[in-house]
Amino acid sequence: MPTDNSTMTPPEEASPSGGKSPGTAGRPAKARRLPRLKQRRLAVDDVNVVDKPMLKKALGGTVVGNTMEWYDVGVFGYLITTMGPVFLPEADKTAQNLFLLGTFAATFFARPLGGIFFGWLGDKIGRQKVLAATLILMAASTFVLGLIPGYATIGIWGAVMLVLVKLVQGFSTGGEYAGATTFVSEYASDKRRGFFASFLDMGSYLGFALGAALVSVLQLTLGQGAMEEWGWRIPFLVAGPLGAVAIYFRLKIEESPQFQATLDAAEKSNQDAQSQDAAAKNPVSLVKAYWRQIVLAVILVAAANTVGYALTTYMPTYLTTSKGYDEVHGTLLTIPVLLVMSICIPLTGRLSDRIGRRPVLWTGAISTIVLSLPAFMLIGVGEIWSTLLGLALIAFPVTFYVANLASSLPALFPTSSRYGGMGIAYNFSVAIFGGTAPFIIESLLKLSNNDLMPAFYLMATSAVGAVAIFFLRESAGRPLPGSMPSVDTAQEARELVAGQDDNPDLDLNEMPFDETFEPPTPAEGVPAVPIADAKL
Repeated sequence: MPTDNSTMTPPEEASPSGGKSPGTAGRPAKARRLPRLKQRRLAVDDVNVVDKPMLKKALGGTVVGNTMEWYDVGVFGYLITTMGPVFLPEADKTAQNLFLLGTFAATFFARPLGGIFFGWLGDKIGRQKVLAATLILMAASTFVLGLIPGYATIGIWGAVMLVLVKLVQGFSTGGEYAGATTFVSEYASDKRRGFFASFLDMGSYLGFALGAALVSVLQLTLGQGAMEEWGWRIPFLVAGPLGAVAIYFRLKIEESPQFQATLDAAEKSNQDAQSQDAAAKNPVSLVKAYWRQIVLAVILVAAANTVGYALTTYMPTYLTTSKGYDEVHGTLLTIPVLLVMSICIPLTGRLSDRIGRRPVLWTGAISTIVLSLPAFMLIGVGEIWSTLLGLALIAFPVTFYVANLASSLPALFPTSSRYGGMGIAYNFSVAIFGGTAPFIIESLLKLSNNDLMPAFYLMATSAVGAVAIFFLRESAGRPLPGSMPSVDTAQEARELVAGQDDNPDLDLNEMPFDETFEPPTPAEGVPAVPIADAKL
């Protein structure tokens, strides 16, 4: 071994016995010299400048579709007490409600399959195509719900068909939210990602409100008898033309620039788009590679969606069956709360861009723990004003929770595995905790005969969620993993490049620089350096 760190014997000059090759005896070992290696540096051309018209089109198409998706989901929740006698007329009211709530929960067990399939497909062929497919499947299955014969026509087979169609609906929904959040997050600039991604959840709750409004109008104009006979079908049949409009807008949007860059790079090297991340090739390897991120996302989604589904899906049933409100008021009382919450969601999204995702998410978790008991106590008073105030206290943490999951969760995964990782984490969590929340809460309520049991359940899930937020990496203002920085203007791009050495939000090691650089040889006039001095 040479003692001089700047020199070493070239391997081609060594004999098999370990001695020097012929002709080298008595000569000092020649220094092996390497070309200087390329250093990672951010250039202006590396920075993505958001195309604002394209962003608006993408945001509009995604939000319209997402609103349609959750209108379909919400309508079923608002019609649970009406549809019970249609499919199980011989059962008592409690059994009817538990069957419909169980059917609603069953759709969420199909969502992980949809999340795995559409997530893998979205990382392989693109977000836009898959999002169009999920919306077509969702609108079609919702329309079919309005055509299913009831018990009076085909007996118990009507209930069986209801469950099967809801499973198809759940499968399609499994690819929707994960794809929509991924899509918008990749379109938005780093400094405004929280604001733009929050519009997805604004659309979701507007969809719930739209469904509630339509059901309420029908209940007021037709009456409960006509609703049970045929009126319950109308909200589902409306999904046909509404879905056609939403599909039109979604087909007009273009692929996200971040994923398009991945596709372009793969095309240049004649590789599959997933080859840049081996973990994206199948769900098993993806889970092995990103299990920490997936566990973290599952806990956060569970905490947020337990409260969210308790408000949107369970509350109409709870107010009707436990608090003595009729079906009309049980639905109507949630509408103003949903509308106000929808308006506030973009504000909390913007707030997360300013102060960070973690403080805003902590606000959602802590406020759930603090406000759940007072909320259900106020609802228990039985007056309209107290019920509205109680619902508002439940909606408050939801506003802080959901608006920021849309921007926090995609930042856990690299570009080539983002849709797949989101599809697995989000849908498994919603299946186990979110979609089952109404069924679990109703069951706990019946078993305990304690009207405050729902509050304790919400508090417990948010306590675990608060712990998970502690381990969440702050992503506000930072590029998505596996993506280059994204800014709103060319001036911002120049400023970002000029200050890259002092910017704490930039980690050049996480960015997908072109690694095909071939350094020129010393013969071309490039200075050579000893191997020990080369920065590898």
